Amino acid sequence: MQQNIVLTGDRPTGPLHLGHFVGSIRNRLSLQEKDKQFLMVADLQALTDHAREPEKVREAVFGVTLDNISCGVDPKKTVIFIQSQIPEIQELAFIFMNLVSVTRLEQNPTVKTEMKQKGMKDIVPAGFLVYPISQAADILSFKADFVPVGEDQLPMIEQTNEIVERFNNYYPATPLVFKKVKALVPNEGEGRLPGIDGKAKMGKSLGNAIYLSDSAREVEKKVMQMYTDPGHIHASDPGKIEGNIVFTYLAIFDPDQDAVTELKNKYQKGGLGDVEIKKRLIKVLNDTLEPIRIKRENLLKDKDFVRNVLKEGTEKAKDIVRQTFEEVNRAVKINYFT
Repeated sequence: MQQNIVLTGDRPTGPLHLGHFVGSIRNRLSLQEKDKQFLMVADLQALTDHAREPEKVREAVFGVTLDNISCGVDPKKTVIFIQSQIPEIQELAFIFMNLVSVTRLEQNPTVKTEMKQKGMKDIVPAGFLVYPISQAADILSFKADFVPVGEDQLPMIEQTNEIVERFNNYYPATPLVFKKVKALVPNEGEGRLPGIDGKAKMGKSLGNAIYLSDSAREVEKKVMQMYTDPGHIHASDPGKIEGNIVFTYLAIFDPDQDAVTELKNKYQKGGLGDVEIKKRLIKVLNDTLEPIRIKRENLLKDKDFVRNVLKEGTEKAKDIVRQTFEEVNRAVKINYFT
């Protein structure tokens, strides 16, 4: 039975957090058992809005790789590679630029939203604007069947499939060089973890994240800062569950959901303090993170381990991308010497 090809990835702009664990990493652990999975460390995409911080991006390349492996992503099952070290991907992106108008890029909902979030206004780096084209090149270089994305990233998949249609129309071949890709979207209620401040999304740049590399003490400190019910002043007061981030986290991470249901009922009736439920969450999160911490410490004993994983994975990825690019060269008639 032929395996599906899955491409996933991280932008190395800082350490990964619990939001990544819930939204991406747990899914990767499942996919690597049945599919041919490629995990791209997208350093060039990170530079589109961190061009002045190359050292930060470089350090994060190794950090996010370590985070993934510490969580159980297996380099023997998942090919982990660095985007910038495969120049053919960028060459493919350059060819794709001829298939997309500037207006279409400016209208991409994901790009528009991220521009607003990053406060770019009228000053938009060209590299950031063509980010959807770069992402299409990443996906199509591996001829991926599926790409795990959140709903906010669906416009990127749509744009990738537009490029597929146009490329195959402009450069017909037998068989066609590219096929359309499908998005793997989390089920409703899955995939997005709110920040500890109650905001809709946990983010590295928002200062509301619990990192996979946080110590037990750091986790305790952050949980005690968590947003609960502002009207629940005394333990005897009835409290609200909706929007209470502590219960949101307990619903995701606590293995004893029957006990969580009992706590919810007690909290709503009155008689349960915020400190008590936060202490439970601290234990639950530290129980979740402790095996990751232990594995991380063991991996760090071999200073070259992560570097070697990335080097070997990048070499494997290069071989596949080169095959795709040879097909592209033939289709576009730029295979002058073969």
